[in-house]
Amino acid sequence: MKILIVEDETRISNLLKIYLQRESWHVNVEHNGEDGLNNALNEDYDLILLDVFMPGKNGFQVLEELRKLKETPVILLTAQSGEEDQMRALELGASGFISKPFSPGEVVSKIKEVLSNS
Repeated sequence: MKILIVEDETRISNLLKIYLQRESWHVNVEHNGEDGLNNALNEDYDLILLDVFMPGKNGFQVLEELRKLKETPVILLTAQSGEEDQMRALELGASGFISKPFSPGEVVSKIKEVLSNS
């Protein structure tokens, strides 16, 4: 499995990377939306973890641009988990939505669930 993490908080991205690598998944990390989108478009990933609120392009903008060219499963991560944001994520083609704070184990479980359904 090859997974891209797009998360501007280094502490969170490092923690997620450790947990995902424990599953023997190959993990790349980007810290802003623009770099994340470029990486996602230029590489083939099995799944993308995408923070909603980041500098530059936010997660919704990245997802919208990504969907023009690719159908890679995307799980959005956000500190604001309002129903409106969840609906927007699904309308844009997100495969899942995880609210912060979360446990790394919760993220691993969600990834496995999404990958088994795709």
